Amino acid sequence: MTEPRMHHAVAGEAPPATGSGRTGSPPLATVLLWVTLVWNVAEGVIAVSSGVRAGSVALVAFGLDSAIEVSAAAVLIWRIGLPEHDERAEGRERIAHRVVGSTFIALAIYIVAEGLYVLVSGREPDASRAGLALALAATLVMPGLGLAKRWNAMRLGSRALVAEANETLVCSYLSLTLVLGLSANALFGWWWADIAAALAMLPWIAKEGLEGLRGDSCEDERGGSMTEDWRRA
Repeated sequence: MTEPRMHHAVAGEAPPATGSGRTGSPPLATVLLWVTLVWNVAEGVIAVSSGVRAGSVALVAFGLDSAIEVSAAAVLIWRIGLPEHDERAEGRERIAHRVVGSTFIALAIYIVAEGLYVLVSGREPDASRAGLALALAATLVMPGLGLAKRWNAMRLGSRALVAEANETLVCSYLSLTLVLGLSANALFGWWWADIAAALAMLPWIAKEGLEGLRGDSCEDERGGSMTEDWRRA
């Protein structure tokens, strides 16, 4: 019987380590997920409050995106918390992957909605020092966090963790576009700059979301699930 093969989150990417070659750390995965959750709760509160004060759709949307990251991290923590021999593990793995995929779709929808609203309304937000400082901090922190999660997830062979790490990397890109957009607006009045950059990411974001919504089993070439990865680690 042919064993299932893992579909990787990024085309052309090398497969995660399998079998005895796995070097990922489940405790590290859990810590990184908690860091993501706590960071994004704080980020969301600051972004939404700053955005409301400045009348900035981009900042409010960025804060809502942080809620997407919180949901993705929370569902993975929920998944990891299941005892390794629990027969429900495979089902939770599929649910986790679908939820992360759904958050990618939500991310794409909010980018489209934000872009259309700004372009149609022509509302130019006020400068926000707090928002710019937040975006700069996120631009510095999120890429490292996302890469660390992805590095560990690939070595654990978990598609759900890889997908969640990819979402963190997408959000780090969006934080960079927010920096550019807020800076361009403050310096040159180019209020549309961050929208244009974010819209350029839509094809990749939609691809990731659709792959997640298929809910394929998070198994690798040897058919190992996340639970088996936890047991080997």
